[in-house]
Amino acid sequence: MSNAQKDQTITQPSSIGKTSFFIQENKKSLIVIAATIVGLIVLFFAYQKLYLAPRETEAVNQMFKAQQYWEQKNWDKAIKGDGNFPGFESIIENYDNTKSANLAYYYLGIAYLNKGEFQKAAENLTKYNGSDAILAPEALGAAGDAYVELKDYDQAITFYKKATAKGDNLFAAPIYLKKLGLVYEEQKDYKAAVDAYNKIKKDYPESAVATTIDMYIARAQGKL
Repeated sequence: MSNAQKDQTITQPSSIGKTSFFIQENKKSLIVIAATIVGLIVLFFAYQKLYLAPRETEAVNQMFKAQQYWEQKNWDKAIKGDGNFPGFESIIENYDNTKSANLAYYYLGIAYLNKGEFQKAAENLTKYNGSDAILAPEALGAAGDAYVELKDYDQAITFYKKATAKGDNLFAAPIYLKKLGLVYEEQKDYKAAVDAYNKIKKDYPESAVATTIDMYIARAQGKL
């Protein structure tokens, strides 16, 4: 080994040395960054526990009366409240970012759908953000119903498809596939209607909807 190679080997810093040097040179900056990260974590958990959790509890306590009115089909009081307890509109306004406010969009949308206020129904139902197997597909399907009433068939198709995908079971999917087929028939797209009806027959043959689906298939095929 030449002297030059020896000198290069001796003077070349190790990776550990480089890391140590970097830490020493940037010690203050690293401490500030670490402290900032810890502070953000503390603030996040404080926000969750000291702010959101109490608001969530309060929202649940405030919303129960509106839920009772909704179950009784007293849509006006469910929406606006009764003077003592708030309706779903106030829950959304006063308790935003809570699970209760998110759920209120579903209740409010269904209430407006039953009142025949279809635009408001669609606006609220599409704001409900759920991942469950029951309310989530129902909200999407109800949004589709609202758009059918508004004669916005393209949007209705979009939401019936979403409802079918979200509610992939014997109960929900066949219902929304049938509604999808009916909208296609309304648009005179009979091939798409047949495809929707056939999907019920093929994928959900044990569903209640499947028992009469041959009639709808025959009707749509007769118009091709």
